[in-house]
Amino acid sequence: MSRLPLTRLFVSLSLLAGTAFAADPVTVAYQTGIDPTKVAQADGAYEKATGSKINWRKFESGSEVIAAIASGDVAIGNLGSSPLAAAASRGLPIQTFLIADEIGDAEALVVRNGSHIAKPQDLIGKKVAVPFVSTTHYSLLAALKHWKVDASKVKILNLRPSEIAAARQRGDIDAAYVWDPVLGKAKASGKVLVSSAQVAKWGAPTYDVWIVRNDFAAKNPDFLRKFSKVSLDAIARYRANPQGFIADSANLAKISRLTGAKAEDVQAGLKGNNFLLQKEQIAQLQQPFVQAVGKTAEFLKAQGKVEALQPDYRPYVTNRFVKTAN
Repeated sequence: MSRLPLTRLFVSLSLLAGTAFAADPVTVAYQTGIDPTKVAQADGAYEKATGSKINWRKFESGSEVIAAIASGDVAIGNLGSSPLAAAASRGLPIQTFLIADEIGDAEALVVRNGSHIAKPQDLIGKKVAVPFVSTTHYSLLAALKHWKVDASKVKILNLRPSEIAAARQRGDIDAAYVWDPVLGKAKASGKVLVSSAQVAKWGAPTYDVWIVRNDFAAKNPDFLRKFSKVSLDAIARYRANPQGFIADSANLAKISRLTGAKAEDVQAGLKGNNFLLQKEQIAQLQQPFVQAVGKTAEFLKAQGKVEALQPDYRPYVTNRFVKTAN
């Protein structure tokens, strides 16, 4: 899929603010992040609960999800908190209505064997690949700031996960900050310098979330309530017995099919993130997540990734659909 410049995407999306979507079928953009809801997706649970036909479209990065929403083809999308913060800062007509996960070890900066990178300062002058305006991009910049490594002295390349995999195989890059399935492959021939779990402890947490266009939300609240319930039920099943869920080969196979990750990487990915139950989601979406989005946006502005900030990010976050999911 071709990628438009971000400014054009945001202008296009703003112009679509009054566009209405049909409740059936609904096109939903998802990514390859590993989480329990992929089992429900594979089982057709969302279609059964909502009574709607859902066209699932897989994307490689949050910027591509934004592009799809800007095109008018997608009403609901899965993306990271960093592209969300960038989109909200530009006033896009969207809301976050569900948290897929709090990202931990499932995203990491991996250096290639033979790259001669043993410590953070060794990244200076090296080629580090990351999808721009993604959670991994935000985590990379936050890590460099923590290490007091000047980001301008690191050759940071904007590559999608599939492009990272190819570049790594050719030896064109020295390191990459990425998620599965590429993360698992990178670990097989490299070492983790830092993961997003550690970066979160340094004060820069990241999340995977579900967003919806405001016009679709206004016309289809029941669809979003049922969509949220299916997701929360899948998370609750995992949280009730994580080891049993991970040991179930059928669950692993379904997630592998949707993400392209190997079974062992699916297991690691599930262990590497924190999945929030309904009460936790209600509390998080009420205020803490709003603050996290604001802090992310402030960081992106300081890095020159967004031009201006919103005075309040509350309009871009809602917990009303998870509240009524039962």
